[in-house]
Amino acid sequence: MTKTALIRCEKNQDRCPLTGCFTAMADTKEGFAMYDQARPAGVFTCRCPGDNVVDLAKILKSKGAEAIHFCTCTFAKKGGSGWELAPGGFCDHIDNLIEKVHQATGLACVKGSAHLPEGYTPQIWR
Repeated sequence: MTKTALIRCEKNQDRCPLTGCFTAMADTKEGFAMYDQARPAGVFTCRCPGDNVVDLAKILKSKGAEAIHFCTCTFAKKGGSGWELAPGGFCDHIDNLIEKVHQATGLACVKGSAHLPEGYTPQIWR
């Protein structure tokens, strides 16, 4: 069973209780489909401009996280028919933050959780 962690954006914290992310994790669907089984290792909220994200990721690793997923809202935009891979995600430099986390922790970092845009395959930093 893979211990997976979530990092989300502060801009969505008051609107989203992560229900979709936890359901996708439990069911190993969408961004978690690569695992046979997954369980939560922790959740943190990244604060703009992301200066805290490496420290948060190191804490998640110390708590047993084997992979860190960055929530879909960080890079995709919610449209009328669901989430779209278009400008308007909450973080305009998410790839840079994911790279920093991966380099600092050595953990697999996955760009995507639940509500994946149609046709999107999660990017993985290994």
